[in-house]
Amino acid sequence: MSQDSTGAGATIRSGGPRTPEVAGAAVRGELPRPPRRRREVVAVLLFSGGPVFENSIPLSVFGVDRQDAGTPRYRLLVCAGEDGPLRTTGGLELSAPYGLEALARAGTVVVPAWRSITQPPPAAALEALRRAHEDGARIVRLCTGAFALAAAGLLDGRPATTHWMYAPTLAKRYPSVHMDPRELFVDDGDILTSASTAAGIDLCLHLVRQDHGAEAAAALSRRLVVPARRGSGQERYLDRSLPEEIGGDPLAEVVAWALENLHEQFDVETLAARAYMSRRTFDRRFRSLTGSAPLQWLITQRVLQAQRLLETSDFSVDEVAGRCGFRSPVALRGHFRRQLGSSPAAYRAAYRARNPQAVPPPEPPTVPAPRRPQPPGATGPAGVAGVAGAGAGGGVDGGEKPQSDAYAPGHPEPHPPRLRGALVRRATVPGQRDRHVG
Repeated sequence: MSQDSTGAGATIRSGGPRTPEVAGAAVRGELPRPPRRRREVVAVLLFSGGPVFENSIPLSVFGVDRQDAGTPRYRLLVCAGEDGPLRTTGGLELSAPYGLEALARAGTVVVPAWRSITQPPPAAALEALRRAHEDGARIVRLCTGAFALAAAGLLDGRPATTHWMYAPTLAKRYPSVHMDPRELFVDDGDILTSASTAAGIDLCLHLVRQDHGAEAAAALSRRLVVPARRGSGQERYLDRSLPEEIGGDPLAEVVAWALENLHEQFDVETLAARAYMSRRTFDRRFRSLTGSAPLQWLITQRVLQAQRLLETSDFSVDEVAGRCGFRSPVALRGHFRRQLGSSPAAYRAAYRARNPQAVPPPEPPTVPAPRRPQPPGATGPAGVAGVAGAGAGGGVDGGEKPQSDAYAPGHPEPHPPRLRGALVRRATVPGQRDRHVG
């Protein structure tokens, strides 16, 4: 059975689906036949209208000889997925030295991008991808190349990712694909997918690490001047925009209401009631339109709202939790760490270190007046006596803190000493608003 593991910004599964023949060989103790293709032979499938950056990523990673720096060498086959000439989005004209027939020689086939999420790829290219996969090739797609693999049926029943902006569209058009827009890349053994643009570099480095080890991948990352591993997925880049397909649907009004009222505590049952649907029908309808479960979508929107408040305000973490509809700061911290890979406080500190201009101006410090001992025999709360004495020229200072009856001997304290002390410590963290304690 395959084992799933989730790293920072990546989902990795140890091996793809096993055919009955291979599974039976393992049971009988026989070794399956080694693959006929070498993974170091990389075919890059290009189409007209593809973006320059995505097309250049596998060409740069696998097509440049950097053995002097300790990086492995791959053999690159640049293939045209359709009749030329191939023109990029910038108007550059490309001439690929190979055609679809070269895919039969490659152990790794990379589809950097597809030009349109609404236009199907050429049938000949889809058939070539299917044959390469059936013959043991590792299929890799970057960004919108997921639409080409999904059209070929290679993502059916598999986990995958793509650019968060296109994930709802792909999930709606190909419901058998288990779309996860949170990941930078997903490794499902013989099928690997990545998010957009720079995430393609992350996936290519993962392939080098998989083929030749961590040191080779680290050496290549140093030459490319990029991190060897990034510590989070696409969550921090998600926004609140809705897919175009939902704009004219009656459910759009419910979704818009949810986005406008994230400060309120409501659940999916509330949204289903506003849509006049049962919970089951609402879940199914919501997933078909947005590509995600309503509960996960709602949690993601609350985390994104908390992210914005941490960046643009000086509210404490407790206040941010309340303003984003979380029932407690503990709930915020748990969801925030799962989606963004750090605590709210650590995220705010890192954000302000990168963006010093975003730090709100500090409030002027309050200097307490010097305290004097209360004279013997004084009655009433110290603050009241102090104010009266100060007005009459008495000897008790007016800056003494009033004493509530709740703190008088014989009355229970409203908080245990440890909790009250914790509240005091949180209230004195720089950059957070002062809160009344007690």
